[in-house]
Amino acid sequence: MTTTADPLSALNPDQRRAVEYGVGAAAGADGACGPLLVIAGAGSGKTNTLAHRVAHLILNGTDPRRILLLTFSRRAAAEMARRVDRIVRRVLGNRADAVAQALTWTGTFHAIGARILREHAAEIGLDPAFTIHDRSDSADLMNLVRHELGLSRTESRFPAKATCLSIYSRAVNARAPLDEILLRHFPWCAGWDAELRRLFAAYVEAKQAQNVLDYDDLLLYWAQMLAEPAHAAALGARFDHVLVDEYQDTNTLQADVLMALKPDGRGVTVVGDDAQSIYSFRAATVRNILDFPGRFDPPARIVTLERNYRSTVPILEAANAVIALADERFTKNLWSDRHSAEKPQIVTVRDETDQAAYVAGRVLDYREAGIALKSQAVLFRASHHSGPLEIELARRNIPFVKFGGLKFLEAAHVKDVLAVLRFAENPRDRVAGFRVAQLLPGIGPSTAGRLVDRIVETGGRADALDRFEPPPRAAADWQAFVALFADLVASRSGWPAELEAVRLWYEPHLQRLHDDCAVRRADLIQLEQIAAGYPDRQRFLTDLTLDPPEATSAEAGPPHLDEDYLILSTIHSAKGQEWSSVFVLNAVDGCIPSDMATGSTAEIEEERRLLYVAMTRARDALHIVTPQRFFTHGQQARGDRHVYACRTRFIPDALLDRFTLLSWPPAAADLPAPEAAPLPRIDLKQRMRGMWGS
Repeated sequence: MTTTADPLSALNPDQRRAVEYGVGAAAGADGACGPLLVIAGAGSGKTNTLAHRVAHLILNGTDPRRILLLTFSRRAAAEMARRVDRIVRRVLGNRADAVAQALTWTGTFHAIGARILREHAAEIGLDPAFTIHDRSDSADLMNLVRHELGLSRTESRFPAKATCLSIYSRAVNARAPLDEILLRHFPWCAGWDAELRRLFAAYVEAKQAQNVLDYDDLLLYWAQMLAEPAHAAALGARFDHVLVDEYQDTNTLQADVLMALKPDGRGVTVVGDDAQSIYSFRAATVRNILDFPGRFDPPARIVTLERNYRSTVPILEAANAVIALADERFTKNLWSDRHSAEKPQIVTVRDETDQAAYVAGRVLDYREAGIALKSQAVLFRASHHSGPLEIELARRNIPFVKFGGLKFLEAAHVKDVLAVLRFAENPRDRVAGFRVAQLLPGIGPSTAGRLVDRIVETGGRADALDRFEPPPRAAADWQAFVALFADLVASRSGWPAELEAVRLWYEPHLQRLHDDCAVRRADLIQLEQIAAGYPDRQRFLTDLTLDPPEATSAEAGPPHLDEDYLILSTIHSAKGQEWSSVFVLNAVDGCIPSDMATGSTAEIEEERRLLYVAMTRARDALHIVTPQRFFTHGQQARGDRHVYACRTRFIPDALLDRFTLLSWPPAAADLPAPEAAPLPRIDLKQRMRGMWGS
């Protein structure tokens, strides 16, 4: 048990080395130390180690206000802060309250970036009242600009708004030339290079005119600010220590921000696992963590965490064997003292129908053995891979929840309410205003556009609505909207009461627009509860946009009234989670690796890491299911047209001794056929002739 005499006594030797490195007597005169890379294998206590390092820094004299902790999600930041508080409290008791309040620079890259940009807005030419567009709003603005440039009416089909935004985002985050991005990731769009450059330039102009930033701007503006040596030195001097979690999931822009803050690496700690780098579709690059040690002179110290506290020895031996075939990696060999005689299983089934039946049956078997449904998970490479299983689970009345679906902010009713708040916060935000105006019956896109133009022309004054003539159909609802908007702009109700005012105004429209208004209203009540935890509207809109919670009405496969339900999840959404038993669907070439991700060695290596991540989610039991055949799309109803599949290339024959091989359903035992009684002879020809009197 951890004691006040030694708050690190619960750590293993490798964790302790990572926590103590460069702290105390080993630190420099400014309390900082050289760069540290912690390679934290799956289930090795990464979060616990990082939290102990932060607490150890504080207990050894580092001012918590001079610690910057960057995490992958806001929830991870909150969990890290809670753990640090618990560790420090064991030593300082009630004196730890001041420490907890002073550890304020904790959050995601995007959230910290937004905070710094507002703080330094006057110095970098920004209006500090900027609002932040989520991905959907950014796509809408991109589409508006695309239409204004005439690119929606080209002779051959121009890329859709979502594709345009993806191209723009990847170019920004990877800091790569547009022609290179098109060639490598969007070759079907390569012919539109000149038009896309014109579109992106106009998109940037539109954002600046409307005083909005998108997700990518939060990093891009921050990085550009740090490109000025004076700004970089001033901001870097504010922090003695910069710690980054999940460093394998950072992109080039985030790495540039870190290097600009601490170019010599003093006080820098990054934690991650190159074997779990699976987010290249977000422009993350495994090169950040692989190349980290060599970016400094002398190179960064490397501490490897290899003890796994999650999985049994056979599961780890199989996972280690899979990842050992990777082309490039930091050498580590996860080990555990959780011994078991049960190897992970490779289960061969005939097709996806049998796969669904096998998984559903085994899930129920585990449940009868006392393993709750919530302690079991089914993982898959792509969301549509779970379709046949979802049908089988519904048939057997097995409740489930599927992750990887809609987020809270993607639900239409939540976007409506937040658009009202954003429009009041920044009346120049055309996307928000355009959406809000069309909530009123009788106002279409044309009228909404004129309304937004009127407000922008007056510099965002609320009284511009008083002089606007609404269409006759909108007259009945117009005055209520005008009064609400004026109150919000003037902040008369105060926060969070103004969110309640928006909900009450919106409820009649909610009932008109949606059949399931009761469920959606519950989301809006939840939104009000969330809002109560924020000091003001601006902070609420910023944080909620950057890290939205899940939506109660957006879950796939609702668990009805059951308290227990099976977890279905894409592998990407399962990262960081663990379950007692795990089923991996469609472990065949074409699915893992995906046939859309085998164009380069880098893509294939990321697919290998995906399988590794899926395998290391399991604590006690792992089932890797390999259907032998797949029906070609749309053909099953018209005959047995199918293709055969091979076991994933990531588990070659040389690794099969790490697994138990099963076929399902098991072959029936050979039994002697019973002797058949002789059948009487009949003349069917004669009978046919007799039907017609011959």
